[in-house]
Amino acid sequence: MADTAITVEEVRKRYGDTQALDGLDLTVARGTVHGVLGPNGAGKTTLVRILSTLLRPDSGRVEVAGHDVVRQAREVRLRIGLLGQHAALDEELGGRQNLELFGRLHHLGARHARVRADELLERFDLTATGRKPVRAFSGGMRRRLDLAASLIGNRDGTDPEVLFLDEPTTGLDPRGRAEVWSAVRSLVGGGTTVVLTTQYLEEADQLADRISVVDRGRVIADGTVDELKALTGGDRIDVVLRDAGLLGAALALLPLPAADVTVDPDRRLLSAPVTDRMAALSAVVRALEEAGVEAEDVALRRPTLDEVFLHLTGHDDRTKETV
Repeated sequence: MADTAITVEEVRKRYGDTQALDGLDLTVARGTVHGVLGPNGAGKTTLVRILSTLLRPDSGRVEVAGHDVVRQAREVRLRIGLLGQHAALDEELGGRQNLELFGRLHHLGARHARVRADELLERFDLTATGRKPVRAFSGGMRRRLDLAASLIGNRDGTDPEVLFLDEPTTGLDPRGRAEVWSAVRSLVGGGTTVVLTTQYLEEADQLADRISVVDRGRVIADGTVDELKALTGGDRIDVVLRDAGLLGAALALLPLPAADVTVDPDRRLLSAPVTDRMAALSAVVRALEEAGVEAEDVALRRPTLDEVFLHLTGHDDRTKETV
């Protein structure tokens, strides 16, 4: 289909006794950011390796940019880019030297590699780095350079049709993460489809048009951020008390579904799902005033993706993905 960048149907992959992918299905729309979230061992890394032709599936069908990843692997590789978890840069070389090196490895030729390197340095705001070695770059600059390197392979100077980002901002500070996010948005604005795996749910919330949650080798939920958040019951109300010792009393008197209330003594917090947001807010404030219980804050909010993740998978082990 013209509007589909990736199609995955009933894909299975086993490593010995471990079933990494167990009939996984996935569809990614062209020109979007599609987040893939899942706990440790869910199969995210295996999926990216198969999509990028680094690994063959045991069974099932996979098409990327209109080509089969097994039968037409070379055609797929000409149309994709891959940014792994760890930078693949030479620490002693400068940014331009690294990009020229990657260009030559992609058989661009010396002149073409220089031209493409200059284009990408300007695009990712790295022209001022000069010959400064990569080891002296900030974390955000390194990742932007790594992202630029993942785009350099196309001979015609265009961006890849599909770009795979596997944990692209791990270890970066907030400023570095924001720099990478801006670069990703720019790529998508130019028509590139991005598949993003990340352990930062805030990152998926910020970037992804659609999210697939993977667990035990299958997609267990798929939708927009708002659609996934609705799975946890919609809006929530948070009540932060001035005195943590009154949490029990507040729980008994507030018009909230006791079985669904989350109590966090360290934060002096009561949190519960609500259906009629404004009616619930008025009722809670009125009950607190009548009981003389002081609240530091009462607020309505949408569920976070962390809460969605826990609701869907039952655990929060999202790090050190190995399969």
